[in-house]
Amino acid sequence: MLERLKELCFGKSKDPLDPQVFHNITLVAFFAWVGLGADGLSSSCYGPEEAFVSLGEHAHLALFLAVAVMATVFILSASYAQLIEAFPSGGGGYLVASKLLGPTAGVVSGCALLVDYVLTIAISIASSMDAIFSFLPGYLYQWKFIATVLCLLLLILLNLRGVKESVVVLTPIFLTFVLTHVGVILYGILSHGSDLPFMLTDTMSETRAGIQQIGFWSMAMIFCKAFALGGGTFTGIEAVSNGMQILREPRVATAKRTMFYMAASLSFTAGGLLIIYVLNHVHPVPGQTLNAVIVGNLVKTWPMGHLLYLIILLSEGALLIVASQTGFVGGPRVLSNMALDRWLPRRFTNLSQRLVMKDGVLLMGLSAIAIIFYTHASVRILVVMYSINVFVTFTLSQWGMVIYWLQNRRPGWVQGLAINSAGLLVALGILILTSVIKFMDGGWVTIALTGVFVGVCMFIRRHYHQTAKALKNLNFVLTDLPLPTPATPPAKQPAGATAVLMVSGYNGIGIHSILAIQRFFPGHFKNFVFLSVGIIDSDRFKGRAEIDALMKSVDQDLLKYVLLTNKMGFYAESRGSIGTDVIEELQLLCHKVATDWQKRVYFMGQLAFSGETFWSRLLHNQTSFELQRKLLFDGYETVILPIRMSFTSTE
Repeated sequence: MLERLKELCFGKSKDPLDPQVFHNITLVAFFAWVGLGADGLSSSCYGPEEAFVSLGEHAHLALFLAVAVMATVFILSASYAQLIEAFPSGGGGYLVASKLLGPTAGVVSGCALLVDYVLTIAISIASSMDAIFSFLPGYLYQWKFIATVLCLLLLILLNLRGVKESVVVLTPIFLTFVLTHVGVILYGILSHGSDLPFMLTDTMSETRAGIQQIGFWSMAMIFCKAFALGGGTFTGIEAVSNGMQILREPRVATAKRTMFYMAASLSFTAGGLLIIYVLNHVHPVPGQTLNAVIVGNLVKTWPMGHLLYLIILLSEGALLIVASQTGFVGGPRVLSNMALDRWLPRRFTNLSQRLVMKDGVLLMGLSAIAIIFYTHASVRILVVMYSINVFVTFTLSQWGMVIYWLQNRRPGWVQGLAINSAGLLVALGILILTSVIKFMDGGWVTIALTGVFVGVCMFIRRHYHQTAKALKNLNFVLTDLPLPTPATPPAKQPAGATAVLMVSGYNGIGIHSILAIQRFFPGHFKNFVFLSVGIIDSDRFKGRAEIDALMKSVDQDLLKYVLLTNKMGFYAESRGSIGTDVIEELQLLCHKVATDWQKRVYFMGQLAFSGETFWSRLLHNQTSFELQRKLLFDGYETVILPIRMSFTSTE
């Protein structure tokens, strides 16, 4: 019953060795547009409004603002398309900053992007609940906060089932938003067809009058402030480059097509809304968004206009839920890439039985819930925190690409340099303006939070570096023992005691464990059986070739252990497998060994630190202890062999 309930909640397990698995879990451009583009598209629910309202009595600048927004969307999208071509394996701004600007820039970019993804999830859900509860009876408003948290928990559950499954479920909401808003924008513009020829003339004349009244630079600052405050409109553009691994082959072509869909839909929606705000002389109404005001004015005289009004605005609220998918899709990918570089615990590279980065999904979701509790789901506070960090990543990635083109002057480099230079100038300008304008309003919280995150990552990397240095010394001493090769391998002794040793790669830890068994039990064990599991993590799970290479590597390492043990005068054999869950795979191998060897004892190595702390337990897996517990209740004798590290984990 528990297995059935688990399967009902999280879906069926997926076989990573299934030849069709990559086809079944990857996204074509359309679904990638839904899963990765909803964040940018949903920002049109609040980005254009924030920009337009900040213009105040100078609403005539909205036409210039619409052109600037549309141009910026295409500039940033084209810049990221260049990045995708240069780094087709994925990684986005984090990878570009790490490889081209150095590890420090990389970790700053990665941390800024992760904080932004958490805020993306939080603000999307909070904004959605605000929109939805505005239609419900007032006495239900007290349940809005609880509904926000429950919605987040539901999304965590959906994403634990798999990215494709969650995207397919949310696609109807996305399409409803797109179709209804395209219709409203086109109607809002075309219904003023007679005014369109005079729109530009009126805008120019009003702008000249404004300049004469307050001066050119004052007018320019009003425009720049509005443009910067509407910077949230551009968030989400980087998501495709971070999620390359979930795209259908050919990935670069799929990614570029997805980028085009994102750019076209976002520029049309954001720019179109600003234009109809001007054409319809919309003004803020307390308790309503500008979109609610404009939609109400446009459709109120239509047949069934009230129903259409509800559908359109509910689609906005629902799309904001879909927008949180960008954080759930992109966030775990960035966590995984940073974990591979040892900035974060390696567990963030692990895949679940549903081939989902479970720990990454949980961290992003639970962090968003923590932010919701901290801000009491206030969109006003979240907006201030939201749109700074993404431009840190934008700026660093574009700067890295400028360096890339200067270093790799291959055909087309001039065009690429021009595109990424334009992207750098736009991103840097928005970053500076947004940071200055929003710093004292609460933007400092985001900057401080990112700084603390960077510090934690520095600490984790330093610990892993010290551990790797100690293990390197161990490997140097033990992996080249001067032992003679026997003329014939030692014979198997079925009646003799057998040491079953679980190893991970051919290294000093495994060899140290062999020597420790002989030291603790001299002359007792006559046979050795080596077990090893190759873990299919996010780094390996890129294609069939990588999985085949993993199995080959496991077999080669096991053979080295067998040959080494033969040189020591013992019979040895090995068994290996690959999978996503090391404990489950090792447990299966242990059961198979138990049928062949009656007198066996299972051994596992485990790193031991002189200053055992919460951090050392977090940063190093506890596989040995978990497996020992399982084997104990299976009735098997199990011994953990400690490998002493010569430094404390807090050095």
